[in-house]
Amino acid sequence: MTHTSSDKRLDSLAKAAEEIARAGGDSTLDHFKKSFDLEFKSDQTPVTNADRNAEETIREAIMSRFPDHGIIGEEYGTDGGDKEVVWVVDPIDGTQSFIHGVPFYTTLIGVLVEGEPKVGVIYAPALEEMAVGVIGAGARLNGKPCRARSCNDLASATFLTTDIENIEAHGYRETWDSLRAKARLHRTWGDAYGHLMVAAGRADIMFDPIVSIWDAAALLPVVTESGAAYSDVKGEMTIHSGSALSCSSGVQQSVLNLFKSNK
Repeated sequence: MTHTSSDKRLDSLAKAAEEIARAGGDSTLDHFKKSFDLEFKSDQTPVTNADRNAEETIREAIMSRFPDHGIIGEEYGTDGGDKEVVWVVDPIDGTQSFIHGVPFYTTLIGVLVEGEPKVGVIYAPALEEMAVGVIGAGARLNGKPCRARSCNDLASATFLTTDIENIEAHGYRETWDSLRAKARLHRTWGDAYGHLMVAAGRADIMFDPIVSIWDAAALLPVVTESGAAYSDVKGEMTIHSGSALSCSSGVQQSVLNLFKSNK
């Protein structure tokens, strides 16, 4: 197979994203289950010095390699968001897990090329798991092919979400009740790690009622390149609408039908 210049560019960006995500994520281990400073933002979401230190590490690494690229980060905002290549960073996704000593938190990096998510990295430093997706080139988990599992029946499905509070707050309790009743098993192994579980073939449905671009930009390439389906609750494959649904492709339509019927 002949690799085009575009393929080679994405390969190069993916390799850099892996290295940078690892550096940023590993910096959080200096604080995980140890000491950290905890604050609450104006929306009452928690943030720690580990979040900020990790994003600083990531931003410095990006700028040293790619000074002409832009960055969108959860903690330090947007710099060059209109550039051709933009890195989208969540230094700790799942801060609640982090502060409680639960290892299911992740470091997320998505790379947008001309506004489209082309590369995604989900790195769980405390578990030493890294999923990488490159549009058109597949997904890998710790260097090996990462494939969603085949599931064609909700009665056989494992359904994940992050927490019930946000399900209720955003008006999805009826849909959640329907999914919970129909699925074989439900658990709150959530945040981005839940989407990684779908991509890795460990679960079949992961639903986040509220996500930001720094969450979604990394998820879409990993999930879709694993063979699973990624969309919002309306079925649109987008990182901008505020909700995120990862599904084994065989149950996606059944799940979307429940959202439609319960809206």
